[in-house]
Amino acid sequence: MPSFMGVTHIKMQTRRRRCGLWTLALLVISARPVLASEMLLVHGHIYTGNDQKPWAEAIAIRGTRIAAIGTDAELARRHVGGRVVDLHGHTVIPGIVDAHVHTLYGAYALHGLNLSTPEASITPDKPELIVERLRSYAQAHPTDAVLLARADFSATPPTTPRKEVLDAAVPDRPIVVHNSSEHALWVNSAALRMAGIGNQPVEDEAEERGIIRDASGRPSGVLLEAGMEVMERAVVLHVPVEERLAMLKQATRYLNTFGITSVVNATGNLEEIRLFATLRDRGELTVRTRTAFGAVAVPHRLTPEFLHDLEEARTLYHDEWVSANLVKFFADGATGLIPPLVYRPGAYEKLVVELDRRGFQIMTHAARDDSVHMILDAYENIERTNGTRERRLRIEHADLTDAPDLGRFAKLSISVVMQPTFCCAEQGLNYDFEHPLVTDRWRSFEASGATVGFSSDWPCTWPPDPFVGIQEATTRQVWRSPDTGGIAGNSLDGAANAGAMPTGAVYVPEERISVEDAVKAYTRGSAYAAFMDDQVGTLEVGKQADLAVLSQDLFSVAHELIAKTRVLTTIVGGKIVYDVPGR
Repeated sequence: MPSFMGVTHIKMQTRRRRCGLWTLALLVISARPVLASEMLLVHGHIYTGNDQKPWAEAIAIRGTRIAAIGTDAELARRHVGGRVVDLHGHTVIPGIVDAHVHTLYGAYALHGLNLSTPEASITPDKPELIVERLRSYAQAHPTDAVLLARADFSATPPTTPRKEVLDAAVPDRPIVVHNSSEHALWVNSAALRMAGIGNQPVEDEAEERGIIRDASGRPSGVLLEAGMEVMERAVVLHVPVEERLAMLKQATRYLNTFGITSVVNATGNLEEIRLFATLRDRGELTVRTRTAFGAVAVPHRLTPEFLHDLEEARTLYHDEWVSANLVKFFADGATGLIPPLVYRPGAYEKLVVELDRRGFQIMTHAARDDSVHMILDAYENIERTNGTRERRLRIEHADLTDAPDLGRFAKLSISVVMQPTFCCAEQGLNYDFEHPLVTDRWRSFEASGATVGFSSDWPCTWPPDPFVGIQEATTRQVWRSPDTGGIAGNSLDGAANAGAMPTGAVYVPEERISVEDAVKAYTRGSAYAAFMDDQVGTLEVGKQADLAVLSQDLFSVAHELIAKTRVLTTIVGGKIVYDVPGR
């Protein structure tokens, strides 16, 4: 297929018919006005996501927005001028709205050494190989003040790895290895010195609880959840702003290769939002961003400084590229044999009620079923206390949800944002095998009337491929990795992650959903959960021209082949931001 970067000319075998259409457009006097378009996409198999008109052949784009959508003949009669792009029958979908990512951490992983890929996972039980790979990476990046990496390792004491392996690789520069879950860091001695973590406890009690120490109080080199914040602050201080901007620019372009056009950053702060704004101002931001204030399993405190940053972000950043007004809570974590709780119910409820009173949207991570119940209770009290308004409260993950709580999501107008690529291990995402719940209940949530959004949680899954997620949502295949089987704690199995392969088994097939519903969750549902649905999520006149052209028709291929779908072209705001060269 020719590149979309140039004007696509009409093929000889269709020239006579199409010239006739354009002649008709010039000669026929119509009651509808003739409109100028800057780009006209024709001969497509276009899924709009609009229930009234789900399919179309052509889209006209004027400026950043969709000017018209319909059949080839309809748009030929109404639109003249501009570039004509022949889709050659390829399937087009709305741009993917990834409802829950961590773009900065993904940027670190793209720049750094990734030891956990779909092909294989190099874990601490192969220390010699880790040392070899880190040494080679360090030699190839002699100017990096901090060496960044990503790997699978145990976040369950006392089976967590130690700093000595990393010291053997690079003793003189900080190494910061992000756990694939993003709930733990593994660092060397130089990184501990950089962050000021020594034998004495750090000042903040919540952060200190996350620093794994030996019996003598010496830090082992692993930082869990809130303890990660000590290191994250040090990394920001030692990695120059321009380097972080370059990493983020690369990361957003990478997201475009998967048809991703909008994201919600599920962790962040004012400084991070300013980075996205800088890229926007330079014309280098190719993904729409909405960023939540929050850090992994760190309890919020409504200090004057925190509230000031929230207000400044809301005041300054509310356009179609960079927006805020969102606060992320963690009801629990994702480390140990059982996810640890972050809040007592009363403390959590008080915080969310107050932030809702101030007009902020709330999203809350929940890995446990009792956490889901606590959040639902608190959200219900928000409405009783602060009155009725459109809040679009969110619960993230909610993979373990008790059956009586399923119906409360729709009743309270709560969106549930889930990650189909996390599915499926043989026991789902259960941590209590004696009293297992059915997990990843996509069909049950949809049947209850809840709004479901899908996401990758990138870089917790790698890569952030929505088509792997759509395949898993429709098949619920069980995956297993021989590389990560010895790691204690929650299963690291997931679709096409960490060297995992499908076993041939299926986990609770009754919870499968259709391809169309999965696409809707990645587009319309996610856009709604992010307050973006008036701009993106469906292909309709007046909305932003965000779309992806696909290599195959994921609606008709066998479900087991959906993950083979590749993006040929991604358009954001009427501009081609990704195009496969040489087609």
